[in-house]
Amino acid sequence: MSKTVSPAVSGRPRPSVKLAVVAVFAALIAVFTSVLSIPVPPPLFEITLAPAIYLALSALVDPWTSGSAIGIGSFIGEAFNIATKPGGSPIYPFGIVWARVPEAFIISWAKGKGRGTLITAMVASTMFETIAFFLPDWAFYYYGLFSYNGGAPTDVVTAFTYASADIVTVVDLAFIPVALAIIGVARPAFRRLGFN
Repeated sequence: MSKTVSPAVSGRPRPSVKLAVVAVFAALIAVFTSVLSIPVPPPLFEITLAPAIYLALSALVDPWTSGSAIGIGSFIGEAFNIATKPGGSPIYPFGIVWARVPEAFIISWAKGKGRGTLITAMVASTMFETIAFFLPDWAFYYYGLFSYNGGAPTDVVTAFTYASADIVTVVDLAFIPVALAIIGVARPAFRRLGFN
């Protein structure tokens, strides 16, 4: 007769648990990226409420689980946004995945290294996201790949000026205290599921 080991005892969640976490949190991130987003004028599109969810999730589970949930949820949420709201670009869902998924790995690195290190990693991940939006957008404006400036190529300074609106992404820093509160409340449940 084989002995069944619970996920909490083995220290590793079962694959079905990981899949369930990805599905549930991808759905939450999609909703917080789309339905519960705050529209803003171009060249920005919206401010989403998803950072509190994905910052917390990245500290609660392994980077592959959180990265998968963030990527899937962000893509679906942003695709919904551009399909239902005027002013979005078809490249946005890909850009948001490019900017957000690495945050899971940055934050996961800090897991278990103390609260100060975790906060520093959350700040660093938000800075990464800001730069990950800014640098490609600078190139896209320069080569005229966005329609906000008529789709015409511009000079380096004008492209920089347009892309500078991406710096507003640092507003996501305001979600760090919310993410820390979520972590405090949810950590025991995630540990019972086998996530360390």
